[in-house]
Amino acid sequence: MIPENLRYSRDHEWLTEGSPATVGVTAFAADALGDVVFVELPEPGTLVKAGDPCGEIESTKSVSEVYAPADGEIIEVNVTLSDEPGLINTDPYGAGWLFRLRVTGDPELLDAAGYTTLVS
Repeated sequence: MIPENLRYSRDHEWLTEGSPATVGVTAFAADALGDVVFVELPEPGTLVKAGDPCGEIESTKSVSEVYAPADGEIIEVNVTLSDEPGLINTDPYGAGWLFRLRVTGDPELLDAAGYTTLVS
């Protein structure tokens, strides 16, 4: 299921509308990763550019980078993921969110239909 109310990057991150935006990885990405065992997130105050790596997700299969879906400043990270990284697998669009981003500019992102086409 791909929620209609979110926007998506081609790198499989999602974000909410507006600023600050909540950012996470899609269910498609979480499934491809396998069981997530560790998450490294950027520090609050970090400035990011769309498409730049800003964290890592380690799973039983691999280590994958997290890419910023938009330009902006990280204002909060999901500290719960330190103890419960598996939330990315079990609730990628809810409790498994990664960070909140004060978005600057107007990022080029996909809507749900566009993301569905990308992963099909």
